[in-house]
Amino acid sequence: MVKNITIIPDIIDDLRRVFQVVNAQSKRAELATGITGPQLWTIKTIAETGPIRISDLARKIYLHPATLVGIIDRLEMRGIVTRIRSKLDRRVVLVDLTNAGQVLVANSPQVAQGLLVSGLETLPIANLEIISSGLKQLVNLLGAQELPPQLILSPEINIPRRKSGKLSRNQKEGKEANHV
Repeated sequence: MVKNITIIPDIIDDLRRVFQVVNAQSKRAELATGITGPQLWTIKTIAETGPIRISDLARKIYLHPATLVGIIDRLEMRGIVTRIRSKLDRRVVLVDLTNAGQVLVANSPQVAQGLLVSGLETLPIANLEIISSGLKQLVNLLGAQELPPQLILSPEINIPRRKSGKLSRNQKEGKEANHV
């Protein structure tokens, strides 16, 4: 089979550009704020929505709730976010920014993950399917299908969704071996 190798350099260069932008944005954000890109993306999203349930926040930023709980725990320890029990339903816990968190958001740069998600959300489903298919092929070429999805330039792991949609007991309890 004869392959059209003239397009391969374009693909490699475009991948390099993507990594370059994501790397530069993430480093700029961490230098400016002292927190990771996923942590910054989390607080920027909270700033946009106001107090929000962790499950709703996880859906909004495309993270597994157990992954997000770890991020929220670290942000809470630093005094950037706070958990608030709902007055209407005491079982519901909301997360919101502290004053320090609001200041941090106001003085922070864009976040690579946020730029990527907001751009992807504007594309038609047909384009998203093409991108998804191409990325799956790249993952397969690299033999990376079994790697847990580590957040961009962060040691944090997004707990993968199981094919059945059901979580294992360890995932429900947030006890994944690679979860930080």
